[in-house]
Amino acid sequence: MIDDPDSIMKCNNKVYTAELLARHNIPTPKTLVVHRDNVQRIIPELALPCVLKQPDSSFSVGVVKVESEAELYDKGYALLEKSELIIAQEYLPSAFDWRVGIIDRRPLFAARYYMAPGHWQIIRHDHHGRYVEGPTEAVSLGETPVEVVELALRAANLFGDGFYGVDIKQVGNRCYVIEVNDNPNVDAGNEDGVLKDALYREVMGVFVRRIDERKRGGSQ
Repeated sequence: MIDDPDSIMKCNNKVYTAELLARHNIPTPKTLVVHRDNVQRIIPELALPCVLKQPDSSFSVGVVKVESEAELYDKGYALLEKSELIIAQEYLPSAFDWRVGIIDRRPLFAARYYMAPGHWQIIRHDHHGRYVEGPTEAVSLGETPVEVVELALRAANLFGDGFYGVDIKQVGNRCYVIEVNDNPNVDAGNEDGVLKDALYREVMGVFVRRIDERKRGGSQ
């Protein structure tokens, strides 16, 4: 684990993330921080369908798409039973999301995360706790759109100098940050598909450099 506790807490709080990205003019889907007294603003401001997220949602759990006013109030208030604040976002359909890995304020890898078959998310969960994931396609940084890499770097740098996975939707010629994840997955045959062992060497190199820096700092 490379990220510091402060960085991890920030990434795991979707409300904080939404406010931080907005404050620094990072493009995201239209977003509203929702509490019990402003649920009625969602449809006029975001339209339907839209996406609701728990502040601590991850791996597509705690994230729902609502398509009707009745479903919005039903699922929205259900989420508000668990948290005083939730996030509502404009729904932007796409065949895949970009994932850009950023480490030590530098881009490391890129991949396309395709939606699960017949689903609007990368991971599709069922009521039995099972899940199906869409395929992952590693892409070289040189073949990744420059605007995607630059936006990922801008977003990640707001959180620190650790290891982040920035999820970006590209809709037409516009890019939107969906999430910034701390300590992102790097799975054999997926994210490492282009760099292979060089990806792991780079991550371990950052570990080693930081350990050395702490040792030198502690001995002074």
